[in-house]
Amino acid sequence: MSFRVVIPARHASTRLPGKPLLEIAGLPMIQHVYERALDCGADSVVIATDDERIQRVAESFGADVCMTSPDHPSGTDRLAEVVGKLSYDKDDIVVNVQGDEPLMPASLVEQVAELLSQSKSADVATLCTPILDGNDIFNPNVVKVVTDKEGNALYFSRAPVPWHRDAFAQEKDIVLDDSVYFRHIGLYAYRVSFLKQYSSLTPSPLETIESLEQLRVLWHGHKIAVANALDVPGPGVDTIDDLKKVEKILSGN
Repeated sequence: MSFRVVIPARHASTRLPGKPLLEIAGLPMIQHVYERALDCGADSVVIATDDERIQRVAESFGADVCMTSPDHPSGTDRLAEVVGKLSYDKDDIVVNVQGDEPLMPASLVEQVAELLSQSKSADVATLCTPILDGNDIFNPNVVKVVTDKEGNALYFSRAPVPWHRDAFAQEKDIVLDDSVYFRHIGLYAYRVSFLKQYSSLTPSPLETIESLEQLRVLWHGHKIAVANALDVPGPGVDTIDDLKKVEKILSGN
């Protein structure tokens, strides 16, 4: 199977400015992400950024870099510019690996690319993992996904979906299993032909309210294939506390 990886990396993070360049275990975070992506067997791995500081650091450790506009509202819009600039074939599969995921297993990058390759009716593929901690259901930073019987996404939400009517109404604890509640893993595979359409799709009210760009795909009637992740990803980096957790893992502590 043939696929490509693009790593969007922004310097202007609201919660953690300069996030891709923060040092973890002696290396900038973006280098950890890049090196893990190299292990997944992709035809190419490119860092997409709008910041010359990230460009300089990435090129210093040998990465291919594609400079993009600073005006993109989402990482997917940035990918759409990259596939146009680099003239990828319309049938190519491109995996978006977030620049703040230094512990993303290469196996999951391969899995999501394979999922899209096998899902002929879908334009996008992504992964999920069962939620077994009741606190995560009500945590808005844990994005939930609900699928149909074929494994296609019905909805993504920061809210607790599906709503357990009886248990939640009576504030009872529920017994969680691995077949109802799923956490969305922010790893996507796209067909290039769809990426070229994406930027022309108008943002949806749901996308704006939930602050979840994948809802634009569903709003406009496109399918997102979802599968259970075969491996468990480590934590991404959104806060200083996240950074400390990842530092301990990568430092072997």
